[in-house]
Amino acid sequence: MSEENKTVNSEPNEATDNTSAKQTEKKVKKTKKDAELEKALAELESTKDLLLRTAAEFDNFKKRTEREKASIAEYAKCNIIKELLPIFDNADRALSAKGGDDYAKGLEMIIRQFAALPQKLSVNEVAAIGDTFDPNLHEAVMHVEDETLGENVIAEVLQKGYKFGDTVIRPAMVKVAN
Repeated sequence: MSEENKTVNSEPNEATDNTSAKQTEKKVKKTKKDAELEKALAELESTKDLLLRTAAEFDNFKKRTEREKASIAEYAKCNIIKELLPIFDNADRALSAKGGDDYAKGLEMIIRQFAALPQKLSVNEVAAIGDTFDPNLHEAVMHVEDETLGENVIAEVLQKGYKFGDTVIRPAMVKVAN
């Protein structure tokens, strides 16, 4: 009987070894699956980060493009207005010259139309008598001594200046006091 016991006892040892080997194999497979899962999750997180960054870059690109378009439109308007200003100046000079009534009425109509144009296009004059001289907006072409005006005050506007938004289309030519 002792040989039978040995045979019987040896079988459970093989089964135990088999079970242990299967458990070890399952653990290795599980570890491999966990590693693959972690790798996939890391790749997913990386892809998600890339997607968010790309979306943010695209949003910034859209905003930059809109600003550039607005800047180009402003530049185009400024160039058109700059071309119209000499016409306005000449019509203003002609009005101040001596001429007939019909001549003066016609020029007045032209000047009224031109005078309304800057307002329609959101263009503002940049100089008036009594304003403080600003080298960014005004071009001083003459200097006068005048006790009634303070220092760096515009005494006379020789040629009107205009700006559109923050862009100076043409600086005003002015006579500055003191």
